Amino acid sequence: MAKYLMSVFGPESDYDKDNWGYESEEQMQQSFADTEAFNKKLQEQGYFVFADGLERPSAATVVDGMGEKPIFTDGPFAETKEYIAGFWIVDVPSDEVARQLAAEASKACLGKVELRPIMAGPE
Repeated sequence: MAKYLMSVFGPESDYDKDNWGYESEEQMQQSFADTEAFNKKLQEQGYFVFADGLERPSAATVVDGMGEKPIFTDGPFAETKEYIAGFWIVDVPSDEVARQLAAEASKACLGKVELRPIMAGPE
């Protein structure tokens, strides 16, 4: 089995919009229901490790602990138009399964999903 991070991206401005950037209340509720069903499927198939949504990027703190004293900076490190809004960590038998699940996740949450393998440590 291999672990993957599936990240959902979106603009920070969605946090301030009605319905979190969805076109309507109905579309938002349907996406939430579809995502919940997807999470249940992951659990039933034994692939689910962890999933959650994230607070807005401006709630982030960048920590630089490489010097004598740590430096804490408000907000995201990178200036970008889209940020990670939520994520899944799955443990699956193959890249093919991971890709299929990422496609299902994208459809359920109505957003683009980045699929990235989690590094395995040395054997």
